[in-house]
Amino acid sequence: MFVVIIGCGRLGSRLAIEASKGGMNVVVVDKNKRAFDLLTAEFSGFQVVGDASNQEVLRSAKISDADIVAAVTDNDNVNLMVAQAAKHLFGVGKVLARVTDPLKAEIYAQLGLKVLCPATVAADAIGAEMLK
Repeated sequence: MFVVIIGCGRLGSRLAIEASKGGMNVVVVDKNKRAFDLLTAEFSGFQVVGDASNQEVLRSAKISDADIVAAVTDNDNVNLMVAQAAKHLFGVGKVLARVTDPLKAEIYAQLGLKVLCPATVAADAIGAEMLK
């Protein structure tokens, strides 16, 4: 399984480490070289420094070969743009995007993107616990 993760902050680095530990081949893309400092020795994948909104950067990450793309930067617009490109331009089968704005998340979900909104996920989980 080949995974491309866009964004190497707290979430992206953790996803990259866990995917790597799980035996997946992983490429992480981030425009900030220092972001890769969050990756531990358990990460055995590759790093690409560059702006993921640039298609050439996505190509250098071999996005067209990816089984999964997870766009998890701190920028909703970048995540949504990368998700659309991965799905429609590069033909990636499974594309996930983190979106912090619930309204944007709903709109893009209606357009067929798999969108995860931390606020909605947390509210659903807390609500379910409250109802137990």
